[in-house]
Amino acid sequence: MRILFLSRRYFPAISGMSVYAQNLLRELVGAGHDVTMISQYRGDAFGTRVYGGGPPPPVPGVRVIGLEQLGEQTSGDFERDIATMVDAIAREHARNPFDILHAQYGYPTGWAVLLAARKLGVPSVVSIQGGDGHWVGSCCETHRVAMCEVLAHANALLIGGASFVDEVCERLGSDPARFTIVPGAVDTDRFAQGTSDGLPAPHDGPVRLFYHGRVDRRKGVLDFIEALAILRAQGTPFAATISGIGPDVDPAKALAAEHAFSERAIAFTGYAEYGSVPDLYRRADVFVSPTYAEGFSNTILEALAAGLATVSCHAVGVSDCLRDGENGLLVNPGDVPALAAALTRIVTDADLRRRIATAGLEECRRVYSWHAVGRQIMEVYARVRHEQPATDFPEDLPDDPTCRFRAEPHLL
Repeated sequence: MRILFLSRRYFPAISGMSVYAQNLLRELVGAGHDVTMISQYRGDAFGTRVYGGGPPPPVPGVRVIGLEQLGEQTSGDFERDIATMVDAIAREHARNPFDILHAQYGYPTGWAVLLAARKLGVPSVVSIQGGDGHWVGSCCETHRVAMCEVLAHANALLIGGASFVDEVCERLGSDPARFTIVPGAVDTDRFAQGTSDGLPAPHDGPVRLFYHGRVDRRKGVLDFIEALAILRAQGTPFAATISGIGPDVDPAKALAAEHAFSERAIAFTGYAEYGSVPDLYRRADVFVSPTYAEGFSNTILEALAAGLATVSCHAVGVSDCLRDGENGLLVNPGDVPALAAALTRIVTDADLRRRIATAGLEECRRVYSWHAVGRQIMEVYARVRHEQPATDFPEDLPDDPTCRFRAEPHLL
């Protein structure tokens, strides 16, 4: 099968979308499919600092095309970049026709694929993976209509969990029967500790708390720092690391300085090359993800695969894989005292830490295999391959200049 995969972000950008795309591409190539990836990327200094920028690197067995987000990064002009994506898909299709167009993220990439599918007569698949389900469409009428059309007219919709389906349907009025639930997955061998029990090796010193991913207040990184201030005030020892880049690196560092944390207490390690990420997990004991919402958290799955006890939130995209007191500790998003209490429990109770980590590791190995998830996605491709794309939707969207993401497109 000849597949076009359109990515909102790919490496060197640090994002769960990058990790998802890399693993899916590997599975598709391994199954013998002919794959082309077109990926958007930021080429400006600001976008590079926030996410990591530059053209996507080569991917074994995949034709890779990078499209710089010239519209977004200059003026928040999503429409310009959508037209560029549609044109690029059409050029590649003319060179060698596609059987499936698969977009990662509902807007702008999902809308671009819907338009290209209509133009080329090829079925479309769209993965709803994060902000596209949480807030895109609540910002303005332009994006609301685009998301509703994508959700109503793509030949197939993929989403990470039932809680995320409920949120999207409640917010945008979609039909839950339209969605195929495909959970997140992780390369468990890549993140293995290499110890006999799969858990972190014993070490001298305080329990090591680890945050990794986009440094963004919507991921709870500021709540984490506030909770650490409570731990220090009550005399609970810890060593914390915050790994990654994002829109709130400077506010996070400022908050740590406001609380007079030393670099020894909270280490900000910045951008992490994907090849180095497993070693970062291996230098930790507890993974902390106080997120407000996820599509399906790649970093939580990586932490489970690395044998780390995990503290997170009762949030969309988390509750599908973690259960409080069983394979994680969960608190309500934004509840800093509750987060501090959960961190205190996990730091001071070694038996609890081991029990939760072991349960998470065993479930991760059993359920969240990329081989199984890749096969499920390929089954969706096979199901819709011979369908016709929808044509009964307007190509022009309403013009709503009030969208907050036009001023801050990197947050979309």
